[in-house]
Amino acid sequence: MTVRHESPQGPATTVGTTVAAGPRGRASAVARRVRDGVASVRWYVRQVMGDDAYATYAAHQRAVHPGGIVMTEREFWRMRHAEQDANPGSRCC
Repeated sequence: MTVRHESPQGPATTVGTTVAAGPRGRASAVARRVRDGVASVRWYVRQVMGDDAYATYAAHQRAVHPGGIVMTEREFWRMRHAEQDANPGSRCC
């Protein structure tokens, strides 16, 4: 909202005011926070479960070793599982 203010010392000046967010503004802010929270939880679970391990590997290979060979997704998962079986480390199973 813009208000024109007449001043006794000079010409009219334009003054901007801030309008408080109504119920719609608060609802969209809450929806945005919920959406961001869900996205964060989704990202965390995908990282812990290793769902995007191949995408991370492929991005790394392309960035650090341009022109190099990037394994297919099938080759990547076979290699990863074979390595986990060969070196179990501290796993429960």
